[in-house]
Amino acid sequence: MGTCKQLLQLEGKTVMARCLETLFAGGIEDVIVVISSSQDEVARVAEKYPVLLVRNTDPDGDMATSVRTGLGALPSSATSVLIALCDYPLVTAETISRCIAEQRRWPDDIIIPCHNGRRGHPPLFPRRMLDDLAKPLTLRDLLLAYPKQIQHLEVQDPGVLIDMDTPEDYRRINEICANML
Repeated sequence: MGTCKQLLQLEGKTVMARCLETLFAGGIEDVIVVISSSQDEVARVAEKYPVLLVRNTDPDGDMATSVRTGLGALPSSATSVLIALCDYPLVTAETISRCIAEQRRWPDDIIIPCHNGRRGHPPLFPRRMLDDLAKPLTLRDLLLAYPKQIQHLEVQDPGVLIDMDTPEDYRRINEICANML
């Protein structure tokens, strides 16, 4: 991207703020924000919300490393984990709510929101599965290890598929937001 995605502006707020507000509006009660050691500005944005902030100190860490870092901060009472990335800032609160409701129906399964039959984000995992996420495993490895325990949840939310990895993606997301007004 060339810049910190979480601090980009989207509809008058940072992508981080938008994503956190969506999680809370969708019914997530305990939010753990995992940032790298060098993301002090991101920390300042996140600290404006009732979140637990933890730092991934592995400079070469991938998403699985961040998930492991976040797992270390989970309360013992947590039974499932929604892995939400700022890379998907258009996911709606309704999608989050539907994932939570589906997880109540299938507490031992992975819930993956889909749009038009395509898998999207954010996935919701039973905690016990994430406890198996030892190095060098990735989240994709977990999906491959538990194929019969995946529930696909069809949602009317194209935001589950709209990733923000490049400046072109960011421009497209801004255009989508402008057209929604």
